[in-house]
Amino acid sequence: MNISTDRQGGALIAMAEGRVDGANALEFHEALEAAISPDDTGMVLDFEGISYISSAGLRVVLLVAKTLQKQNAKMAVCSLSDSIREIFEISGFDKIIPVHGSRADALAGVGG
Repeated sequence: MNISTDRQGGALIAMAEGRVDGANALEFHEALEAAISPDDTGMVLDFEGISYISSAGLRVVLLVAKTLQKQNAKMAVCSLSDSIREIFEISGFDKIIPVHGSRADALAGVGG
């Protein structure tokens, strides 16, 4: 899995490629947590390059959302494939973390 980050305004943008599962969930979590700055007002997880996410990956998303909540920062996800969107809907994650069709909409949602 490759993870890259960028910033726009006060928002951190994290882009990942590949699969997020039990084999790399810890690496995914550590990379996201390390990228978060105390100055970030929001974070967008761009899932355009994600082909699969397991329950371990969903757990990482939830843990990162909790970290951001502690610093009063917002979180959103964007660019989910149909299968990933279905996983977010079935698990109820779309009720916890805003899901947007595009990065621009997600950035607007987190104030980036």
